[in-house]
Amino acid sequence: MSELKKFQVQNARPLPVIVLADTSGSMSVDGKIEALNRGLKDMVASFASESRLRAEIEISVIAFGGDSAEMILPLTPAHQIGGIAQLEATGMTPLGGALKIANELIEDKESIPSRAYKPVVILVSDGYPNDDWQGPFQRFVNGERTAKATRFAMAIGSDADESMLGDFANDPEAPLFRAENARDIHRFFRAVTMSVSARSQSAKPNQSVPLQIPAADDEDWEF
Repeated sequence: MSELKKFQVQNARPLPVIVLADTSGSMSVDGKIEALNRGLKDMVASFASESRLRAEIEISVIAFGGDSAEMILPLTPAHQIGGIAQLEATGMTPLGGALKIANELIEDKESIPSRAYKPVVILVSDGYPNDDWQGPFQRFVNGERTAKATRFAMAIGSDADESMLGDFANDPEAPLFRAENARDIHRFFRAVTMSVSARSQSAKPNQSVPLQIPAADDEDWEF
């Protein structure tokens, strides 16, 4: 590695991207879980190819389905991710557990040092949480560090808890995105990818970049 490359890598600041992915049983229908897996895979591939001059994009994935939530990908630089385990849809919607994990991750200064840029947190769900989620939700949106994160949310289908997801999304330029089908899931992930990539290349990566949702009939955005 050249001295210039060493200097750039050492001075790039982490830009954490944390995905909270609903993997409850209802995600198994209409191609939703397949679209979610593909969206994550393509997002990671895009981030891995980004310049790391100013920002080092790091990704974590927390899945919530079945009886509990689980961090299936610890916070890892995108270019070091060889692959992500395929998400499988089963059981209930334990959002509270996912928020607890995300809160601990963001508040931990060893995992996300003070020099890091503000995290981006993405919440994707097609139903109503059915664990004790209200307390963890309030702690997350009001936490010392979590409150500063940029939060995007996608409601999949007509059964999603749009009120909760709308309260989660905190970017005035990016209100709750509603996905009617698998194609819309791709559109959302593409928009988030472009927003984070633009931030990573910006002279001020702490400033959020509005989501530019591709039009439904725009073929140019396809992965």
